[in-house]
Amino acid sequence: MNLNTNGKDSVTYDAIVVGTGISGGWAAKELCEKGLKTLVLERGRMVKHGEYPTANMDPWDDEHRDYATQEELKDYEKQNRTGYTIRPSSKHWFVNDRENPYSETKRFDWMRGYHVGGRSIMWGRQSYRLSDLDFEANAKDGIAVDWPIRYADLAPWYDHVESFAGISGQAEGIPHLPDGKFLPPMEYNCLEKQVKERIESKFPGRKMIMGRTAHLTQAHNGRGNCQFRNRCIRGCPYGAYFSSNASTLPAAEKTGNMTLRPYSIVHSIIFDEAKNKAVGVRVVDSETLETHEYFAKVIFLCASALGSTQILMQSTSRRFPNGFGNDSGALGHYLMDHHFRAGARGISDDFQDQYYKGRRPNGIYIPRFQNLNDATKRDYLRGFGYQGGASRMDWTESIREMQVGVGKDFKDSLVRPGHWEMGIMGFGECLPYHDNKVTLNKDVLDKYGLPTLTMDAEFKENEMKMRKDMMFYAAEMLEAAGLRNVETYDSQSWPGLAIHEMGTARMGRDPKTSVLNGWNQVHAAPNVFVTDGACMTSAACQNPSLTYMALTARAADYAVQELKKLNL
Repeated sequence: MNLNTNGKDSVTYDAIVVGTGISGGWAAKELCEKGLKTLVLERGRMVKHGEYPTANMDPWDDEHRDYATQEELKDYEKQNRTGYTIRPSSKHWFVNDRENPYSETKRFDWMRGYHVGGRSIMWGRQSYRLSDLDFEANAKDGIAVDWPIRYADLAPWYDHVESFAGISGQAEGIPHLPDGKFLPPMEYNCLEKQVKERIESKFPGRKMIMGRTAHLTQAHNGRGNCQFRNRCIRGCPYGAYFSSNASTLPAAEKTGNMTLRPYSIVHSIIFDEAKNKAVGVRVVDSETLETHEYFAKVIFLCASALGSTQILMQSTSRRFPNGFGNDSGALGHYLMDHHFRAGARGISDDFQDQYYKGRRPNGIYIPRFQNLNDATKRDYLRGFGYQGGASRMDWTESIREMQVGVGKDFKDSLVRPGHWEMGIMGFGECLPYHDNKVTLNKDVLDKYGLPTLTMDAEFKENEMKMRKDMMFYAAEMLEAAGLRNVETYDSQSWPGLAIHEMGTARMGRDPKTSVLNGWNQVHAAPNVFVTDGACMTSAACQNPSLTYMALTARAADYAVQELKKLNL
């Protein structure tokens, strides 16, 4: 892997990729494998596959048993909101909030990881295709703008990325959740099998399936299979889940065409008014604070939804006074995320003599069953799917007795598994609203002296109606499956919390209402591609990362074709 640390003010390449997360890793792989000399820029530190410092540590190896001190948590106030508890074993993947601030007009929980691999080390790995139910939704509902692509445009690219990344799952024949190229699925436990049978027998049209996840259930492409250790957040030394570090970046490196430069914060795109095209990027070295310029024929922005949009906003010129490619005024608007943390849980008295082996890094999935047709129409638009699973409650259910328990029977009770319980939680679609937006804040600077972002987004009436159904249907299914003490919950959800930021530089058919075209090109500067979450025109309710992979691979292939035709 070439490390460009020579400090030259300008270096020319065939392509520049900004970011090394899921989208950036795929852009690097595809462009390098197609023969382009590619500069890959990462704002954070270098992390090579296998260099995960806590991957094999046990809790007792840490002074505080893998709990962060209150003093340490002061640096991670907003990161700690995200559901990923900040621990000594994982805190090095999360940004320091004091050094990298952002502002909130309304609460927004923004999780970030500034290092090679980005959030591909930290993601939840659920991997589902979108379908035409999703790509056609805006047009049918008269909401926002129409997607400029359909499922047929992306299907071969889903095949392509799944075949390389390794997605475990099973073909189910569900029209609105297309099947893919799967490795063998993970196994249900005994209670999940029972609940699946009862739900599907009592609710025709609803299915409960094993989660489709970017975890290897068998060795694949030189990577080892999952060991069910439940230490994924630390980085996997086996490469058993998909990350840029274990998969796409090594593939790009193997070609000899990649130059990877960490500690490189891309500030803006350089626009040549005489040529009427982008010609490169300006970079702030995060160690020296020196500014460098790099040049290329084609640029891929893959810095995360809000990271890429921030770069576009900072890239002003006489041609683009309001941000690069922002002729439509849509840049920064239509910010979306999924809303979740509403559902139900219950207890089963069955299978007291059965347990399970290992710590499966995956759960079950119940695909969307609302607003599919007139028979499933609800008083809100779009829908939600459920994620969840069953397990045996552990010794902590005896916590009250720990103060008074004595003797052998009490000690035995602490290691005896408790009842089986099962929970399911909804993940709902958020509509693309113009007033859900992000803006550039030049008054609040980060540790590098660069502008920061201000978030102004909220879930609205449509999402609030949906959340009631998330709880109702969850309880309905668990009760029908024979569970007792079924309780619903709504633990509240704010934009950003699901870590699926989307929109703010959306694709569309009309340059007057969108930033990107159907190939992820900036309308007004077609040699600039944006293929991360910023490009999304609507959110669907499925986890989006697999779609980013497919969009990126498709756009890279198109970019190379256009370069060969001298169109870029």
